[in-house]
Amino acid sequence: MEKVNKPVTRKNSPPIKVYCLPEERAKIEANSKATGMSMAAFLREVGQGYEVTGITDYERVRELAKMSGDLGRMGGLLKWWLTDDERTAAFGRETIIRLLERIEENQDEMAGVMKKIVRPKAD
Repeated sequence: MEKVNKPVTRKNSPPIKVYCLPEERAKIEANSKATGMSMAAFLREVGQGYEVTGITDYERVRELAKMSGDLGRMGGLLKWWLTDDERTAAFGRETIIRLLERIEENQDEMAGVMKKIVRPKAD
């Protein structure tokens, strides 16, 4: 009988042991959780020189997408009003000014979120 070679996988490869102090382990655990990865995956990625991105970046990107949708809807309302549609004749000047102010507020909020992504707070 001929022996069939199994494909090489991580499960049947020898592990690498790393000795560390409890506080070092806690820091590694916290960092891996922040990225949404297991400790093994986190250490494997970092050990191979890959840049690991945090899960919070994805949450902030989701925030930006929501804000972008809000801005799109408000822009659509403004465009609709500017077409002189009879349905928007009831919109007064004050309504449009409030809409423009809200768009500016959203833009400022988006800028704040972008700064948090580009310059995250150091621990």
